Amino acid sequence: MKALCNREGLLTAFGMVGGVVPARSPKPILQNVKLEASDEEGSTLLATDLEVGIRFRVLGLKIERPGSVILPPQRFNQILRTLTEPDFSLDTEGEQILIRGRHAQFKLPSEDPDLFPDVADFGASAYFVLAAADLRRAIRRTVFATDVESTRYALGGVLFEIKDDLLTLVGTDGRRLARQVIPIERDGDVLPPASQPVVPAKALKLLERNLQDDDPPVHLAFLGNTAILVRTDRAVIYSRLVEGRFPRYQDVFPAHAEVRVPLEVGPLLSAVEQASIVTSQESRGVDFRFGSDLLKLVTKAPDQGSSDVELPIQYAGKPLEITFDPRYLSEALKTLDPVSPITAELIDSKNAAVFKTEDAYTYVVMPLTKDQ
Repeated sequence: MKALCNREGLLTAFGMVGGVVPARSPKPILQNVKLEASDEEGSTLLATDLEVGIRFRVLGLKIERPGSVILPPQRFNQILRTLTEPDFSLDTEGEQILIRGRHAQFKLPSEDPDLFPDVADFGASAYFVLAAADLRRAIRRTVFATDVESTRYALGGVLFEIKDDLLTLVGTDGRRLARQVIPIERDGDVLPPASQPVVPAKALKLLERNLQDDDPPVHLAFLGNTAILVRTDRAVIYSRLVEGRFPRYQDVFPAHAEVRVPLEVGPLLSAVEQASIVTSQESRGVDFRFGSDLLKLVTKAPDQGSSDVELPIQYAGKPLEITFDPRYLSEALKTLDPVSPITAELIDSKNAAVFKTEDAYTYVVMPLTKDQ
């Protein structure tokens, strides 16, 4: 193949697919990416680890000779970042890649493009349709709560639950749970898989990176009960579904709440971050003391010191104290709009606390006991 390439266009493409490339693999060719250059169908950059794959449409290529080439991502990225001109030529000669700029030239070894495994394209005629901004927000608000290190594999992904015209995303690590509900439409006679589809966190982080709020609607299709395909504005992302049964998350929600406290995300996050400054691995807890129109966040860590942070609130109920790991609160609050309201639904110091927003987001977190 031979092409005149735009430096910024290829840098963008590499940034979008790079998260898929494995650092190690029994198939060394997977540690590369494949560029397919075609005048008629456009140019596509492919990456896969055989579990997750992406096809990304590359802009700014003028094809002189169609073909394919295997590119080593780390070294090629370094070349792209150090080239000083906006355009350069990319050519293959035998088993070599030739990169020519105005003031610099590089020769890199290459491999047979035919050895690179194919990455599934989006061929579904019936699929689900949802707004890019909704899906991006839902992923950001749930994927952080997963546990990719757990031996319970289903906890390493996010549940996709489709019912009527709603899609519910749920992520949990057993200590906290994040749920976001967003609208979804159907194009054609399409049904959700019979089993619970759990999409791995790696695929969702890749998908979030490939979404912008003003993108066209996203198309989503399931390949039986084994895989999912998502088509965005410029990419098609394939992922195998996580094996294992997702926990019955509905059982996590308390049946009732003793008190409901209206809060604002930004001030609450600021107070949590201040209180967490003097926590340590041994003394992780922050005491949340709800009193008349005031929330006190108190920390006492023998090896770090202490803190006492006050946050004015609208609360006239009975005094209530509950201890949280501040990391679990700050990670959730950072995914929300700082000026949006959030309601804390509490029972006592032993039962799960529930935080709800006005846009169908629910976050459940277990409190710490005093000896944790």
